Amino acid sequence: MNIINNVRQLRSWSSINRGTRCVFVPTMGALHEGHAALIRAARELAGQSGNVVVSIFVNPLQFGPNEDFSKYPRTLVEDLAICRDNGADAIFAPKADDLYLPDRSIQLFETSLSKTLCGASRPGHFDGVCTVVAKLFNLVQCDEAVFGKKDYQQLAIIRRMVRDLDFNIVIHGIDTVREADGLAMSSRNRYLSADERAQAPVLRAALLKAREAYIKGGERDGKVLRQMILDQIAAEAPLGRVDYVEVVDASTLQTPTETTELVAIAVAVFFGSARLIDNIELK
Repeated sequence: MNIINNVRQLRSWSSINRGTRCVFVPTMGALHEGHAALIRAARELAGQSGNVVVSIFVNPLQFGPNEDFSKYPRTLVEDLAICRDNGADAIFAPKADDLYLPDRSIQLFETSLSKTLCGASRPGHFDGVCTVVAKLFNLVQCDEAVFGKKDYQQLAIIRRMVRDLDFNIVIHGIDTVREADGLAMSSRNRYLSADERAQAPVLRAALLKAREAYIKGGERDGKVLRQMILDQIAAEAPLGRVDYVEVVDASTLQTPTETTELVAIAVAVFFGSARLIDNIELK
């Protein structure tokens, strides 16, 4: 497994491997089984003759002034072991000043899909995501890339960016990996106290109940579905503070219409300092 620390080394590696199928897994490190599943999916897509590249980079552009950039867990040694054990061929782990020059003046801006859900409460976050992912796509020169569906809005935005900027890259969404009690695996779960951790699985339980009401009960009123989830969180997770619960068109992330092909519900709830997100597709 190659460990690449700067842009010059990555360009050299990409040049040597040009013509070999490349599948990319961008991460911010603090890897867990959810990330391992992404790497394994990339390995399967790449086959034995292709390359799997994983980036480990805590991107400062996607953190707001009052968010947890400085506290975000950095566990590079453990991350490298997970990458190696799950089939990665190369790791790109640059420093911020290698990706972002002091006098940089160009950045990407997303103007539609980022205005709802997490983007509404984290202004500028997805501009930072788009900027770093576009840079990484250009540097890695991948053919395909995998993203987790847990970050549902991010996946939709990356797909839109690839479409709008004509990246010749296939984007794959991988199902969320969960703990035994249904809680979506996340690097931020480590911030939860014992009591908060005990209440956090209500997010998944409430989403499943709403999906049952949609599929088996025929409930199509988004306001009713939303209130069902809010009521269950209030009853079973008093330590939770709801950021949002929204029923959206899976493609546009706006309110579903008669032409909507797939409906999704997305939630974000604070437990102490940890902001947990989850979602479910209603199909």
